[in-house]
Amino acid sequence: MATTNATTNVPKKAGVLRGRPLWQKLLAGLVLLVALLAIGLAFFPWDVLREPVNRYVSEKTGRKFEITRRLDVGLGWRQATVRLDGVEFANPSWARDPYLVKAERADFDIRLWPLISSSVVIPRLALSSPTVGLQMEADGRRTWSLGKEGRDSSEGGTVPTIGQVQIDSGAVDFLAKHLGVDLHADLSYDSGRGEMPLDYRIKGRYKGQPLTASGRTGNVLQIEATNAPPFPIEIRAAAGQTQLRAAGTVARLSDLDGIDARFDIKGQTLGALFPLLGIALPQTSPYTLSGKLDKRGKLWEASGLKGRLGLSDIAGDMRFDQSGKLPHLAGDLRSNVMDMDDLGPLIGLPPTARTAATVEGVAPPPTVTQVKRPGGKVLPTAPLDFDRLRAMNADVKYTADRIRNVREVPLERGSVQVKLAEGVLTLDPLDLGVAGGRLSGAIRIDGSKKPADIRASLDARAMQLARLFPKLETTGNSVGRLDGRINLSGSGSTVANWLGGASGDVAVISGRGQFGNLLPVFATLVGGDIIKFILRGDRNVELRCAALAFDVNKGLMTGRTLVVDTTNAVFIATGQANLATEGLDFVIRPEPKSKNILSIRTPLVVGGTFGDPKGGLEVGPLAGRGLAALALGAVNPLLALAATIEPGPGEDSNCQGVVAQANKPTAGAAAKGAARAKGAKQPN
Repeated sequence: MATTNATTNVPKKAGVLRGRPLWQKLLAGLVLLVALLAIGLAFFPWDVLREPVNRYVSEKTGRKFEITRRLDVGLGWRQATVRLDGVEFANPSWARDPYLVKAERADFDIRLWPLISSSVVIPRLALSSPTVGLQMEADGRRTWSLGKEGRDSSEGGTVPTIGQVQIDSGAVDFLAKHLGVDLHADLSYDSGRGEMPLDYRIKGRYKGQPLTASGRTGNVLQIEATNAPPFPIEIRAAAGQTQLRAAGTVARLSDLDGIDARFDIKGQTLGALFPLLGIALPQTSPYTLSGKLDKRGKLWEASGLKGRLGLSDIAGDMRFDQSGKLPHLAGDLRSNVMDMDDLGPLIGLPPTARTAATVEGVAPPPTVTQVKRPGGKVLPTAPLDFDRLRAMNADVKYTADRIRNVREVPLERGSVQVKLAEGVLTLDPLDLGVAGGRLSGAIRIDGSKKPADIRASLDARAMQLARLFPKLETTGNSVGRLDGRINLSGSGSTVANWLGGASGDVAVISGRGQFGNLLPVFATLVGGDIIKFILRGDRNVELRCAALAFDVNKGLMTGRTLVVDTTNAVFIATGQANLATEGLDFVIRPEPKSKNILSIRTPLVVGGTFGDPKGGLEVGPLAGRGLAALALGAVNPLLALAATIEPGPGEDSNCQGVVAQANKPTAGAAAKGAARAKGAKQPN
């Protein structure tokens, strides 16, 4: 029975095994094979492949690759961890530095499945005491491209995608001559520095300017890491006269994405940021600004800006979007108090001595007192940089609540909307508070043309005469208003040569008003009135009307209507002002309206230049008057007074006609220039 049972049981057990489905048998075999393979790989002596790997990589890249001491690999299902004890990877022959990377140790993780499509994805790279030489050329060659001669993947090469880089200490060189970049960085690691153990110091040139930088960061740098926490960074940098301090976090270094930082920046002029950052800002006085910087994708945002431009405070928010064909700058800026001296650099003038040394730690730029103009000219001749107008688009609003240091120009407030599109800059609307009134209009500069097409159309309304001419020492009862306009158009590359060739119309018109103590200004013209007003104890004179209007033809301002009519005299002028030479040539003829003693009946001549005007009396009429007085005095001294008696030929001017004539440019170039200038507000 025992034998029978044993014999019977064996066939039953074997039958059960033979009865299993085929797929279960295959699966069991596959699992056994994978287990045996895993055990084999775990104990595989990877270092025996070191020399074959060295030869393979060297042949594929066309440059020497060598693992100098030991190779080890840890395999996973999706990626492998490669450990290199001593590694040297040469640069292409055209590179300045001999090695792309040379390190005591290198550990990196590499994704396995992307290798099938010849893509190299390295989520983590750790280097110990590396020397790294990075270089790129204008033709697209890069030392970190794994193709022969540094060619990119479209030409048979592969550029690895690196997630995180961890470095303990070492040096990195980066050269891109076509970009004006040549930098060397020294790195040191100290775990005692907390969350930012990696210290770096950079020196070299950036965008052609000397650059120094230093700071700290975490020793794990996010290059292309996804869903990884941002790493902290601090930086202190100086490029030329621009100085930057910033602290915050960066999510990804490859395109500087995910920036969240506070910053302080200062320098000689905001215009110096164009070659550094590609942002076309205007020339300014020395500045200092602080705020919060954020970057998401192609959008940079600077919020909570606060600082100074020279003697003017400034605050607001700015946005710089690089996603379009041309980058776009937008923002809203405001000054509580704006100093007039800080406007000079906007039109090509250097800062004044008052504003040049306002920012501590920034070397003052050349000032007005240090720069001499030939011939005593005053119109700005600094070339306007129209190339910058074509570098980006913009829409920025600026408002100044109060303007100080206005000197002879009583500006009180101002606002302007600055728009830049496809090389065309418009200041529209431009609104300035002047002498209790306003100056408003538009300025259009088409930088797409060479020389640039420049048009200005400005209207003055309700300016108070007493505030416009404070040096008249008004008695408090001066009244009257001033209106006017400027319509000029032309081509040029500086303010000076634009005005020197501009055509159009300029007019200033005033109706009735009253001045206190005006007569001393005309003491040499109507001296008899001074005696009369002193005896009466009344120094006020009434203005009936005034009109100063010019036709401008290719820089030559010819007086169309130059009349000042008071209750005591009419002043009629003729002449020209040359915007090209800045010369003055005017004759002012006074015509008293009553018989006065001691009047000097001779025209006043105004000559010289804008920067050095000269006035005087016409010698001929004055000499004749003097000879007559001498002759009569020889007969009877009392008769000498007859030669100084003004018979009073002056009559009231037709104010309505004077104003009408002043308001109408003559035909020809002046009228055409005025019409073109009025088109400054139009898109084309």
